[in-house]
Amino acid sequence: MQDKQFECGQCGASLKFTPGSDSLTCPYCGHNNVIASVEETIDELDYQQALANAESGEAMEERLEVKCGSCGASATLDPHVAADECPFCGTPIVKTGTTTRLIKPKALLPFKIKREEGRTAFRDWIHGLWFAPNALKKRAKQSERLQGVYIPYWTYDCRTASDYTGQRGKHYWVTVTRTVVVNGKTQHRQERVRKTRWYPASGHVRNTFDDVLVLASKSLPPKKTDALEPWDLRNLEPYQDEYLSGFKAESYQVNLASGFEQAKQKMDPVIRETICRDIGGDEQRIHHVSTQYHGITFKHILLPIWISAYRYHEKIYRFMVNARTGEVQGERPWSWVKITFAVLLGAAIVGGIVYATQMQ
Repeated sequence: MQDKQFECGQCGASLKFTPGSDSLTCPYCGHNNVIASVEETIDELDYQQALANAESGEAMEERLEVKCGSCGASATLDPHVAADECPFCGTPIVKTGTTTRLIKPKALLPFKIKREEGRTAFRDWIHGLWFAPNALKKRAKQSERLQGVYIPYWTYDCRTASDYTGQRGKHYWVTVTRTVVVNGKTQHRQERVRKTRWYPASGHVRNTFDDVLVLASKSLPPKKTDALEPWDLRNLEPYQDEYLSGFKAESYQVNLASGFEQAKQKMDPVIRETICRDIGGDEQRIHHVSTQYHGITFKHILLPIWISAYRYHEKIYRFMVNARTGEVQGERPWSWVKITFAVLLGAAIVGGIVYATQMQ
């Protein structure tokens, strides 16, 4: 994922990838330069082998790390640009850094949503916010700050085998007599009450997982990036530098092993659901689970977002658009002045209604 320039076949100028197409477009003469298709399958890589060969092997590459001193993000810059703005926090960054070895991206989803579509989705989202500071709404007019960035992800495949112990609950009904007082008189009523009888349970279940997606960035809020899903991973393209032309790409900050630990957390609810089905009955309790992971494979992929970041009262807020679907997510500040005014106005209206009612 080295920084590369691609020259226009007609005028020699630098090209940029056109979202929603399979070509690079010249910003000067408008000529479309088609990206050559590659006969390459997007294969899964062996997880254990990658851990054993962490610093060597064909899956690795040398990269110049360009780190933001404010938020710690690592992103590429265009070859002819010496300084730029960090897309994750808006801090100026200079093209200096150290060389490191990283796992090559295996595939990516090219940008599909154009910048102007991203701007429109961004403006609509901002204008739909309640109690937002006026400065935030002015932000929508600064659309040139919307930047296209490829975000690093891991996907994991594996088979799991889980041994468990727990309890199976069976419902049964009993009739009980309750004493109540009605109009000063004591009455006895019979009611049916559901109870649960518990039995010990244990067993063994298996699951198969495909493309468990894990964010490999620490620069973005996971809750917001999770909300950008789903991603159309079936349309992944084999990695080619041409797709990055005109965009930034972040280097992964969550390594392969740490990513798999996060993948385990995503698998756990599915495993527990399988165990509950295996236990059966009307209710289930799980006391202990021991899971083994087999045949682990992975891919390092890049997914596209449009992002805008700015500081408001010394805090960084980020706004993101899924550049495949147009889904918008963002962090936002609240205008406590507007909220206070709304509360006071609401209290005045309620007070007016109460007063009018009493007068009548």
